[in-house]
Amino acid sequence: MDGLRWLLLIVGLFVVAGVYFYSRRERDQAASAGKAEEPLEQLDRVEPSLGLELSQPDAGEAGAAERLEPEPGLEVEQKVVTLRLVARGQGTFAGDELVLSMRGIGLRHGKFGIFHRYDGTDEDKVIFSAASLVEPGSFDLKNIKEQKFPGISLFMVLPGPVDGAEGFDLMTAAGRALAKSLDAELLDESGSTLSIQRERYLREEIIEYSRRILVA
Repeated sequence: MDGLRWLLLIVGLFVVAGVYFYSRRERDQAASAGKAEEPLEQLDRVEPSLGLELSQPDAGEAGAAERLEPEPGLEVEQKVVTLRLVARGQGTFAGDELVLSMRGIGLRHGKFGIFHRYDGTDEDKVIFSAASLVEPGSFDLKNIKEQKFPGISLFMVLPGPVDGAEGFDLMTAAGRALAKSLDAELLDESGSTLSIQRERYLREEIIEYSRRILVA
């Protein structure tokens, strides 16, 4: 994928993140009336086991998450952490297979037409998200069986609803589970294979970021 394509992708992700935080501030709790039932009902009934349990944070982690929530009116430096999942050999994923795998590890189709891992059932509390590498990044579920995807981007915007390191661990575990089920490659934000060393480095960066905003 050429440099311009990645540049457009990165810009698109920041736009998504910006819109997400704007909508989060609005705190619109009104339920959408007459919400249409999602297609691919047969996928909803299938829960494939990928050997991954994404557990909810315990009480201590929830307390840490609350401390990371910015106070009303307080501007906090944001950080976007991104991973990529791509098909091997410049191949593609079948749309329905990709959606099935994402749903199988607990991701849900939601805002902006992309998939999210929520903290509990509150759709305003997004731990991390999954967007297509094909602009504009959304998934058209009505025509998903006819679509092919070269890969997806997993990204999280900090501070989030859970501790940053905990959220990163969840996102990384999800990426590795998807890589296994789809026979795909998990890469870092620069397109290099996500090694254990690189994963540890990114995690340390997140921990340092969390410390910095706590004392800010």
